[in-house]
Amino acid sequence: MPLEIQIQKNVAAGDAGAATVKLTGSLDTATAPELERQLAPVLAGPGKDIVFDLAQLKFISSAGLRVFANTRKALKERGGQASFINMQPQIQEVFEIIKALPGIRVFKDLAELDRYLAARQHSYEENR
Repeated sequence: MPLEIQIQKNVAAGDAGAATVKLTGSLDTATAPELERQLAPVLAGPGKDIVFDLAQLKFISSAGLRVFANTRKALKERGGQASFINMQPQIQEVFEIIKALPGIRVFKDLAELDRYLAARQHSYEENR
């Protein structure tokens, strides 16, 4: 099954913003290199955060998990993070079984991610 990749850069005023990466299909040995190729300019840019929307991802292999791990590492090195939303049950199970990406944040949907980010930012301002 092929993989469709849509990358949306969410640019807020005066901020690099986050990029949302929507994946549809299968992320495996055959399709992982294309995701890496399309993520390269995003990772080379000023943004610190990437949100992977997995609502339409039907299958993931270890090659796909490696792309996520490498992306997470690159973002973490500059103070950012990779987040995952709308994870299908079979994909969630893969993450739970192998615990391949310790420390990642997985969210039910974009609203849950937004609530988490708002709480983090509010907490930061309270501790100033």
